[in-house]
Amino acid sequence: MARLLLSVFATTFLVFPALGQEVPKLGPISPDEPVAKEFSAQLAAKALDSASVHWTRQRQCGTCHTNFPYLLARPALGDQAGGSLAEVNRFFENRVKNWDKGGKGDAPRWDTEVVATAATLALADARNGKLRPETRLALDRMWTLQKADGAWDWLKCNWPPMEHDDYYGAVYAAWGVGMAPEGYAKTAQAMAGLEKLRGYFAKNAPPETHHALLLAMASTRVDGLMSQDKRKELIAKVRKDQRADGGWNLASLGRSWKGNDGRKPDIGSPSDAYATGLVVMALSACGSEGDLQAMVKGADWILANQRQSGRWFTRSLNNDQHHYIANAGSAYAILALEASGKLNNVVNGRDD
Repeated sequence: MARLLLSVFATTFLVFPALGQEVPKLGPISPDEPVAKEFSAQLAAKALDSASVHWTRQRQCGTCHTNFPYLLARPALGDQAGGSLAEVNRFFENRVKNWDKGGKGDAPRWDTEVVATAATLALADARNGKLRPETRLALDRMWTLQKADGAWDWLKCNWPPMEHDDYYGAVYAAWGVGMAPEGYAKTAQAMAGLEKLRGYFAKNAPPETHHALLLAMASTRVDGLMSQDKRKELIAKVRKDQRADGGWNLASLGRSWKGNDGRKPDIGSPSDAYATGLVVMALSACGSEGDLQAMVKGADWILANQRQSGRWFTRSLNNDQHHYIANAGSAYAILALEASGKLNNVVNGRDD
């Protein structure tokens, strides 16, 4: 197998009609929504569009659980000019261009906004191999905010897995810079910043499997972040944790986490799309031929567990009011199907 991380973004686009200006809004995310009879890429596209377009219009902000992962996954399902994907892209491009305009609300709300926007745009740009001017501006600005220890002042709202610790921000930045096209990682700013990041990761082991998986993927693109032996050890661990149904659950990727409402991870909870998607992506990026069966089983779980709305369910680690993490899980499901080769296969009527 020996797939590079770039393979996550290298599948033929599947083109569906754009939804136009009116984007239907889906109902609340619920664990009780029935599973679909068969996988539908078109419904997945509509579900991703609905969650991200309405979040962006109503909240006017980027978030790690909805419209950032949307930008990574939605192109795999195709989009016509002027559609929902273009709208969300324009929002972030305009944010970057206006950060220094001095108007009300123009400045970045937190350092996290700069880092997350820069890394996400870089990951999205990896698809076509061209770095947008806005992406370069955001990446260059990101380095000016880097702390002496190599990390950033990340939002810590006690909302694992994303808005929880500085480590997540550091590893997400490393992933984005490693994937940035046009040799951005070789620029002077990036080389200096990556050297500080290497120091940070050398002194700070991944606190949980979730962060280790992101670090492993980033390390396939940036030297000196994680050794090959450590990657093999990690892949062996997650393979051992694969369930009989082929999936994984998010709680098992962060066993020490404590949710916003004080809950501890429910290791016995059902498999979910966020964890299964992330592990399948990591297996594609870091695994060997011997890991192929585990990756295929994980992708098959994703195909079999889409809900009737087109999304997938992932239970929040923090409270049971919204389950916004399911939006990221739905995006990761598409990225995993793409990385495993299953997305193109099922759309074209193949079962291999």
